[in-house]
Amino acid sequence: MSPDPRADPQTVAIAQLESFRLSAYAARTFVALSTLGAATAKEVSDVADVPRTRVYDAVDELRERGLVDVRQSSPQQFVAVSAETTCRRFEADTNRRLSLLSIALTELEADTRDDHHEIRQLNGQSAIVDRLIEFIAAADDEIAYLAGDKQLSAPLVEQLAAAADRGVSVRLGGLSADRLEELTEEIPTFGRLSTNGESPVCRLLVVDGSNTLVSLQRGNPTPDDERAIWSTGEPNSLRLLCSSIIGLETAENN
Repeated sequence: MSPDPRADPQTVAIAQLESFRLSAYAARTFVALSTLGAATAKEVSDVADVPRTRVYDAVDELRERGLVDVRQSSPQQFVAVSAETTCRRFEADTNRRLSLLSIALTELEADTRDDHHEIRQLNGQSAIVDRLIEFIAAADDEIAYLAGDKQLSAPLVEQLAAAADRGVSVRLGGLSADRLEELTEEIPTFGRLSTNGESPVCRLLVVDGSNTLVSLQRGNPTPDDERAIWSTGEPNSLRLLCSSIIGLETAENN
């Protein structure tokens, strides 16, 4: 049974930090600093079971990960970043690593596929979002995504923002005016899709004119009720169908 983080926060925190590839000394040092606030190497050593000479190595490791600040006092003091900042940095690192893994595995699978233009089916929101993230992470030129507010979750926004940051053209449609306004802070460069009438789909994605996914839901759905079909490669009949729904050929950025 795993330790209770409320009953034994120190043990749980050290174990989780080590799982994020921090050394044992760095994990203990960070937990000590989180407890002490600003502290010297001696103060850290006294409470963290880390030799004083190794505290400096641990701090260097933590600084490389953006987890510790150094105060130029005498003696020198170290300060851990907040819990919120720590988790955000580990989350970004994990998402980046997962994206790289997804792209690499997709490339490895490419030679084993019999037909790159085959239309395939997905069931369930979780699997659909995973495929969307994979397509977005691999985008080189353009992304067109049509969805309602509920279908634009934080992981998708993060991937879209990352794509925009690397120069990919991102266009969005189907969202409320309030949600579009919110997104201007997270994806300042996105454009808006001009849809050809009311769309019957739950969500629709076209990446680089080839990778395509479209999903539908019925009635009052649960996440498991969402169904999608997707295809890769060009020419792509699914892509042509999706383009007719969102007016991809004539859409213009704001």
